[in-house]
Amino acid sequence: MPQTRVVVLGSANMDLVATAAALPRPGETLLGADFVMVPGGKGANQAIGAARAGAACTFLGAIGSDAFGVTLRARITAAGVDTSQLRVAYGASGVALVMVNAEGENAIVVSPGANATMTGLTEPELAAIREADVLVAQLEIPVETVTEAAVAARAAGTRVVLNAAPARTVPPELFAATDVLVVNESEAQTFTGHGRDTPAALLELTPRAVLTLGVSGAWYGDRDGGRACVPAVPVETVDSTAAGDAFSAALAVAWGEGRDLVDAVRWATGAGAACVRRLGASVALPSRDEIDELYQPG
Repeated sequence: MPQTRVVVLGSANMDLVATAAALPRPGETLLGADFVMVPGGKGANQAIGAARAGAACTFLGAIGSDAFGVTLRARITAAGVDTSQLRVAYGASGVALVMVNAEGENAIVVSPGANATMTGLTEPELAAIREADVLVAQLEIPVETVTEAAVAARAAGTRVVLNAAPARTVPPELFAATDVLVVNESEAQTFTGHGRDTPAALLELTPRAVLTLGVSGAWYGDRDGGRACVPAVPVETVDSTAAGDAFSAALAVAWGEGRDLVDAVRWATGAGAACVRRLGASVALPSRDEIDELYQPG
């Protein structure tokens, strides 16, 4: 079977991750434990996740001209991702300050840096999107750029998976060009005004939607009446930072390989579970074998 061709459009950050027994309250200083500095950003994470899951992946994004940018390119490339079109913007790369408590919960502040310069797609970038099987995008870069990419993908017959995070104002054109929307509960609340009991409201936005529910698994629905609740895979959680990125990447790869979407959600749930067992973002993203190990077919 030929490799699925995935293009990921999104952010690249250097994640500065510190662990402590609890997350600090406003004005509080805590003595922490471990510290790691690893590549992150939802775009870079999902690109690495897609490559590790078995796709031929190209990453479209921007890094700074600083030392973090050099490290980001090297690490993303080393993970098997094509970074030949990765832009370099003068100035700082994106940085994420991540705090993780003993239960694996986190609090994150992101400084966009070079990610904010990711405006207006070039012809080579658009060509990569048109030639892909699946385009994966998030909302950590300018929404106008994501919309341009999704519209180009739709016109070329490339499937579009939108992980609409962080939740922000999205033009109708972007939802209209999205094939599968992936959101968590708080993001769904922002976009629909409904809570967890009414996930079908997401289908007013896009023809297919996946609602991730953390330890409760995931919900899938489509406008043809398809519905499925996929249970979570029980594992010991160390750090949940990149679980959603692992999920979105694996979902795109599985769908691109020809699995039906319910089975793709099951495989993606295994990816999310495998990811939370390790500290850090990109370094925790699972290999295909690790996903298969936790995959629970219906």
